[in-house]
Amino acid sequence: MDMLIGGKHISGDDLVDVTNPYNGDIIDTVPIAHRQTADLAISEANGAKDSLQEMSAFKVSNKLFDVCEKLKQDREDFAHLLSLEVGKPIAESLVELDRSIETLKLAAEEAKRIYGETVPLDAGLNGKGFFAFTQKVPLGVVAAITPFNYPLNLTIHKIAPAIACKNTVIVKPPTEAPLTVMKFCELLNEEFPDGVVNTVTGYGSEVGDYLVTSPDVNKISFTGSVTTGLMISQKAGMKKVTLELGGNDPLVVLADADIDNAVRGVINGAFLNAGQVCMGVKRIIVDEEIADEFGEKLVLETEKLVMGNPLDSTTTLGTLINEKAAIQVENTVNNAVEEGAKILTGGNRDGAFYQATVIDNVSQDMDLVVNETFGPVAPIIRVKGVGEAIEAANNTEYGLQAGVYTNDYYSAMKCANEIEAGTVFINKQSTFRTDNMPFGGFKNSGVGKEGIKYAVEEMTKTKLIGLNLR
Repeated sequence: MDMLIGGKHISGDDLVDVTNPYNGDIIDTVPIAHRQTADLAISEANGAKDSLQEMSAFKVSNKLFDVCEKLKQDREDFAHLLSLEVGKPIAESLVELDRSIETLKLAAEEAKRIYGETVPLDAGLNGKGFFAFTQKVPLGVVAAITPFNYPLNLTIHKIAPAIACKNTVIVKPPTEAPLTVMKFCELLNEEFPDGVVNTVTGYGSEVGDYLVTSPDVNKISFTGSVTTGLMISQKAGMKKVTLELGGNDPLVVLADADIDNAVRGVINGAFLNAGQVCMGVKRIIVDEEIADEFGEKLVLETEKLVMGNPLDSTTTLGTLINEKAAIQVENTVNNAVEEGAKILTGGNRDGAFYQATVIDNVSQDMDLVVNETFGPVAPIIRVKGVGEAIEAANNTEYGLQAGVYTNDYYSAMKCANEIEAGTVFINKQSTFRTDNMPFGGFKNSGVGKEGIKYAVEEMTKTKLIGLNLR
């Protein structure tokens, strides 16, 4: 599949295979972009700004709705391609498509309600006689650098609000899974002027660094690792950035919790997309009074998961993105066992597959829970009381989302107020997200917010216009 730049399909001499992690088959090839390719994309995106500005908000909204309808019509084809390149079960891919359609709808709606406000200058010294108001103005060119785990929906969370407020975009899709994103950008290009949406593909930091440092790119929206996010923040200069980085999300289960409900939360949160979710349940912090019962019930439910062909409708646990990722998870779990943790179920790897694994007796200094483990692993950390639980939840450099299971109002509010995370859910796992909510974490989990309304704020600048009526 070729890159899309200025409405034209661009290939190159250097190509990279996109492979199916389930069986290793080559699905397609994409070009490896270089600096000159990125420069061309930047030029085309800047050249398209006027044509997008000339469109009314009404027209932009309608065109986004049109793209939404096209995506809805191609839902099953997109889901099939998504499962092929990511390895997630087809049922999960269909959910991602449904969320992507919803996210597009939200952006189409938001395009018609980007408001300024009146400002009472007479509330300040010498302001009497002025009438002032603000406008939300597009930044210009937004570069979206997107991840492999939810490639379509997370890309739409960046480029749909960008276009809704009349920015042009350059998308660098994940090298491991670029095809679904590139196919979606073709749909956008059918509705919007050439150059409004552009794609650049390939390995390495050459293209990414060029986009980040170019003075002709006005914003970087990135989802990925903390290491890369820190480099972006250091190199971006004065341009705006939104960084959605790692998560090491806790699920706190207090002694009075509904254990069955909490177990369901872990199943939905730790093993979704084979654990490759930034807001997935990464640490299960359980009161020691109920830890044994909780562990037994969690094992029973975990062993019901079916590992197999992602295109089989009965499969509930797919592959990791590649075998290298699975080996990394395997080594991390094995190291924890050597340090005293105990595997209750799972713990085996087969190629890019890694079994859904429950591991107990995990201490807070083990690498398994100090760093983000991006795989289907449910580590149990035992604590005593709500105070220790909160302390354990905050014992991380991350602060994306958290879940707390309790039936005690005091404990619920104490956790909600004291856990350091961008979102705290009570009696729901951290993996829960609606596409209209503000999404973004504290500490090293990033800066800025996604969620369409909030992303629009991040992708505009405020201009004040004042009229002297004296």
